[in-house]
Amino acid sequence: MDHYIDLRLRPDPEFPVPQLLNALATKLHRALVALQAEDIGVSFPHHKARGGLGDTLRLHGSLPRLQQLMQMGWLTGMADHVTASGVLPVPAGAKHRVVRRVQAQSNAERIRRRQIKRHGWTEAEARERIPDTVEQKLDLPYLSLRSQSTGQNFRLFVEHLPCYPDAVCGSFNAYGLSNTATIPWF
Repeated sequence: MDHYIDLRLRPDPEFPVPQLLNALATKLHRALVALQAEDIGVSFPHHKARGGLGDTLRLHGSLPRLQQLMQMGWLTGMADHVTASGVLPVPAGAKHRVVRRVQAQSNAERIRRRQIKRHGWTEAEARERIPDTVEQKLDLPYLSLRSQSTGQNFRLFVEHLPCYPDAVCGSFNAYGLSNTATIPWF
């Protein structure tokens, strides 16, 4: 992860920044799936822990891999809304951090239905074993996306963990996030 690209959203009176960021993340997801890329990570350098993800999506990877991604033309349709920095080297002395997806157990009824189906529990067993208090509410910034496989809308919560002095290698998912691999932070 020695290079990066900043994709900065331009202000638009018709579309709020979060809506444009959702569209950009959707296009990136499709491109990462097409490339079968597990070596490209993302971060949101202007995120706020209790606000939003900001107006910049930063791609992290090797020079050849980022060039390959950008040559795919995946930004088509977003040209009026995005300014791309070009592929740049990561500044010396950058710290490292994990940027990961966090999934909440947000609906007790859904969890109960899943357990009934998976484990053959009765409805009474599920109610007894899974109380309403299992529900979690996350206070993290998120992307609003639509699943291509199910057509359902969902929130992809993003957490930037504390910085580390050293990089940790690993793979990234089709959204450019990882539970273990770090991206440079500067």
